Order: sequence, then structure tokens, then C-alpha cells
Amino acid sequence: MPETSRRRLLLGTAAVSAGALLTACTSNDPKSEGTAKSNAPAADDKPGKPVTIGFAGPQADHGWLNAINENARSRAAEYSEVTLETTEGSNDTAAQIGQVKTLINKKVDVLVILPADGKALTQVGLEAMRAGIPVINLDRIFASPQAYRCWIGGDNYGMGLNAGMYIGEQLKDKKGAKVVELAGIDNLELTKQRSQGFADALKNYPDIELVARQAAEFTVESGQAKMAQLLQAQKRIDALWNHDDDQGVGALRAIQQAGRDEFLMVGGAGAKSAMDAIKADDSVLKATVLYPPTMAASAIDLARALAQNKGVGGLAEQEIPTSLTLYSAVVTKDNVDQYLPTGFS
Repeated sequence: MPETSRRRLLLGTAAVSAGALLTACTSNDPKSEGTAKSNAPAADDKPGKPVTIGFAGPQADHGWLNAINENARSRAAEYSEVTLETTEGSNDTAAQIGQVKTLINKKVDVLVILPADGKALTQVGLEAMRAGIPVINLDRIFASPQAYRCWIGGDNYGMGLNAGMYIGEQLKDKKGAKVVELAGIDNLELTKQRSQGFADALKNYPDIELVARQAAEFTVESGQAKMAQLLQAQKRIDALWNHDDDQGVGALRAIQQAGRDEFLMVGGAGAKSAMDAIKADDSVLKATVLYPPTMAASAIDLARALAQNKGVGGLAEQEIPTSLTLYSAVVTKDNVDQYLPTGFS
């Protein structure tokens, strides 16, 4: 996600669907006559002109990334006039650049790109834009705003902030509360942003101390190993924030093996397994903070609207926005049924 973006539109829902946001921004009430009205055409579910969307993402070697691909495919299939050209996906930068170039040569109408490395893919994004093919940059942002028409993605800082605020509220009456953090890959900017948001949230609760932090690698194995180290080093914990639900599976194994249950755990991303555990309420896992893979479905909606020269339903603007940042909702037992349909395997 961008470090700062005064232009971004913060959305309080897990996904933005141009097909779902149909409410007009102006009223038909006679009392509203005399006010400024927009004649902007809004995207809707009715078939428009044929559109070919090129979709290039990284290799689906993680539950969230696989959900990204599935969301893109399923959303495109809902539109009879949309043809989706997909690549195999690769974490190799050179290979992904080659895949995007192939889509450019096919003269697709719009490109949706989730780059394995935003900085490294910037040049090919610029190439597409210069060729007259607008780019929807998904999640991992390009180094230049000239490389995309619209960016849509999650709020990594917001994930950490909301996780910290939730934990803070649960422990605010407990003096000397001790919190640990199981982060993701430390050299990734998204991990730094999640940790910064978490640290900033805890500043609101002076009686809560972050006593330990370990960086894992977004895998079950790394989650289990690093969590075991945290548990061995910390004889008492009041709360744990784990950045990623995939590595959280391993973390829960380590917790169960250690026979520890004196603390609450908050996960990250929104895996179905995490939501199932939250609903069952039979483990330390009490909440997870969303990083919605439904952003890929929304990216398809935006690409379709862009190719058909339409705006987003529910907004008065005649063009789609430049930037959309999705909200990181906290899923608990109280609202888990609302978010279960978005959970990924």
C-alpha cells in the first residue's frame, strides 16, 4: 500500500463492487431540485460492450494469493461480456514481466496486475499505460503513479492499528499487560507497516507492554517454530498478534503443544480456518483482522467500468477513483457470520 496518499478513498467495507454499488448519489426527491446533479454513467450488472481484461498475479503459493486468483476469476465469470486473459502467475520478476508483455501484445482492453515486486514491475506498467492500456494496480504498488490508472489494495498500517486497538480494549483494565507479536517477513514493506500500526495503537494504552517480537515467513512451519520460541522465552503472555492466518495455523499448534491458554490471540488476513476457530470459540484465537482478497473481484469491477467508460455506482464522479484503500475490519465471534463468506482456504 502507499505510504501516504491524499487522494485515496477509504472504504469501510471489505470489497468495492461496481456491480453492487448501485445507489445513486443524487436524489429524485423534488425537494432536491436546484442542487447540483451528476450525469455520470454508473457501472452496473447489465451487460455493456465486450471487454477483455488481462490479469497478471504472482504464484499462488499462499492461501491469500490463491484467493486473489479465485476472486478475479469468479467475478469476471459473472459478466457475460467480460473475457479474462490470465497468466500462470510467477514470483520470478523477469517471468512476470514477460507475462505482462504478452498481455500487452494481445492488446487487452485493461490490465489488472498484482506484481510480485511493485518496484521491479513499474517499467512494464508504464509500458502498458503508454500503449494505451490502462492498468489497475492491485495491492503491491508500483514505484510511479504514472504506471497505473487506479490502485486498489489493503491497508497494512490499518491492520496493525486495528489489531492493536482491539487488544488494547481487551486488556485496558489489566495492569502490566504483556503482549507479543508474531510478524511476517521483516524485509517486506507491508510487514513494517503492520508493525508500525500495531506499535502506534499500543501507545494509547500505557499499561500494555510489547515484550517480544518474532518475524516468521507466512508459512505454517515458520509460524510454529517462531511461536515456540516466543512461548519458551515468555512465561506469561496476555495477548498475541499474529500478522498472517496461514502462519497462524502453525502458531496455534505450538500454543497447543505448550499447553498455554492464558492469553488471547488476534490473527491477520481472514482465512476461513481462523474464522471457523473464532466461531467455535474453543482456542486462544479470538479475532482476526481482515486483509480482504475480495480486492481482486473489485479490481475486475473497476477494470470493466474503466473499459466501458463508466464511473463507480454510488459515486457522483464520472471517472473511477485514482486510489481505493480497503478497510481492515476486526472479525470476532460477534460478527464472524458476516465475514465467513469472504474467508479463504
